[in-house]
Amino acid sequence: MIPLAVIKIKVLNVIGRMDELSKVTEALGSTRVFHPDNALSFYSNAPGFSPVNDTNPYAKSLSQIQDALKLIEKDSETSKLHFPEHAVLPVEDWEAYANNFSGTINEYLEKKNKLKAEIDQYKAEISKLQPFDALDVNFDELRSCRYVKFRFGSLPEENLQKLTESDHPLAIFIPSKNEHSLCWGVYCAPIGEIQEADRFFSSLLFEAVPLDEYSGTLKSRINELSQKIKQAKKSLSDIDVSIKNYWNQEKKTLLGVYTWLVEKQTYFDIRRYAARYGKSFILTGWIPADKEDIVRPVLDQLETVKYAFDDAEDPEVLPHSPPVQLSNKKLWKPFEFFVHVYGFPSYNEMDPTIVIALTYTVFFGFMFADLGQGLCVALVGLYLWKKRHSELGAVMIPCGIASAIVGTAFGSVFGFEDALNPFYQTVFGLKTKPISVMEQTSDVVTFSIGLGMFMVLIAILTNIIACLKRHQYTNGLFGPNGVAGFVFYASVIFGFGGEILNKWHIISPAFIVCCIVLPLVLMLFREVLGGLMEGKKDWKPDSWVELIMQSFFEVFEFVLSYVTNTISFCRIGAYILVHAGMMMVIFTLAENTGIFSIFIIAFGNIFVIALEGLLSGIQALRLEFYEMFSRFYDGSGRPYKPVVVGQAS
Repeated sequence: MIPLAVIKIKVLNVIGRMDELSKVTEALGSTRVFHPDNALSFYSNAPGFSPVNDTNPYAKSLSQIQDALKLIEKDSETSKLHFPEHAVLPVEDWEAYANNFSGTINEYLEKKNKLKAEIDQYKAEISKLQPFDALDVNFDELRSCRYVKFRFGSLPEENLQKLTESDHPLAIFIPSKNEHSLCWGVYCAPIGEIQEADRFFSSLLFEAVPLDEYSGTLKSRINELSQKIKQAKKSLSDIDVSIKNYWNQEKKTLLGVYTWLVEKQTYFDIRRYAARYGKSFILTGWIPADKEDIVRPVLDQLETVKYAFDDAEDPEVLPHSPPVQLSNKKLWKPFEFFVHVYGFPSYNEMDPTIVIALTYTVFFGFMFADLGQGLCVALVGLYLWKKRHSELGAVMIPCGIASAIVGTAFGSVFGFEDALNPFYQTVFGLKTKPISVMEQTSDVVTFSIGLGMFMVLIAILTNIIACLKRHQYTNGLFGPNGVAGFVFYASVIFGFGGEILNKWHIISPAFIVCCIVLPLVLMLFREVLGGLMEGKKDWKPDSWVELIMQSFFEVFEFVLSYVTNTISFCRIGAYILVHAGMMMVIFTLAENTGIFSIFIIAFGNIFVIALEGLLSGIQALRLEFYEMFSRFYDGSGRPYKPVVVGQAS
């Protein structure tokens, strides 16, 4: 029988006066084992309870510090912090300190932003003047001309020839430089003719650039702006140094205040799970049963507090979905990764970790059967697990070993299908390897279907055990994944399968009635029969005709699911053949490449390990989730997440 690999949980109810609620939350938070739950969900039918919606007084200051650290790119410092059991406040007034730190940082940053804006402005002015820097221009002299007007700007290069050909009698164009298909320069004309000159140059698509605000020579203005940029950058650098010095000066104190604020905010947040009743409160949560001795002493120190522990298995507690913490052995623990992906088991539900560990490894081993490639997968997994602490790497190790074992049976080593023949001849006295997948394709397919039937039976049997433990007789006895479904499916397999393949002659009218028809009838009336066994008062349907019609189509769907789930396991055989076929293609390509064949074989193996390893992993997971888990696993539980300062709860 598969064990319930979850830790025992107890529900804790605490009541006391409202003025002592903060002490209670701090006491329970400091134990690091308290998982708070919404008290109102436990007492929704009791009148007079209301939620506790106090504003967290520490949130604003903590947010100020976090924002300031982010602005100076020091927020990563908080991720390195080790939160002590009880943080000590290093200053007298934490609120004033947070305001001062945030204000100082913002003041520095405002200066930086102002300087950056000035630099951008200076650069924009330089880019405006630079197209004319080939001209020896003094803006004051141009502005003092009484009879001539000047226009700075640009016109398309292709219109420069038109300007030369037109030879306007009263306007002169002085070019500066050509950039980006534009010719930059200035034209001038007598004041009385300037409007005519403007119309002429407008016809040449001349775009004016106003430079009236400048004085002195053009080059002196550019140099002046360059100097301002240089000074602004130096000021920026000085501010960065000031910020760095300020950070080094305040780092220790600030992180101390931050740690204290995080602790206080975390404990205060527990209040939102409590319910108020007049001047009293009630707080509810979960703790591991073996941690009760840690919680009792901290609560006993409080004056008005009364508390009680109840087992999560209590029928009145179980409907509140106790949180779950899996507790598997080290060997199975990596496969909890897949359970987390599908969904946590409910508290009284069977933990499928061991099931998925065994079956997933077997599925992967068959679909990716190769001694050499399997060992490579195991080594890569070992590297990812040890060096990268990857959970997926830990899963790859047994999967790779399974591939190597099955690959040995198939005699495949990096695609060399006859490499192990000497081994079999020496050790077992065989002429060749025992299994040749490409010559025994029908056996491979038959084996896959047989494995699928076995796995479906195991899944149904697992569901029967789990449901009977939870007194769910409807599903455990009369459902498609209960005893009725097990008898029907097993009878079809061994009755008709044995008749066709092994000539067992066990099909008879009595066999059909007892093992085929009767289970279907039980599944048809499963709700009624299950309701009677579970003692439900509403077991009788409103309409028998409607019940029969609805159940008939459901039973038809159940029968189809047996067929589709079984056939789905053919993908194991398909992947066995695909692997052999892909390696055959690689070796065929290698034979035609002469001296480069070794590179083709090496590259081909790498390609197959990457591609087929990924696809086999996905398909094995699909078989787990769709063909097996759907028969016995609900996965509607929730994880146990105690309040721990510095960690998300």
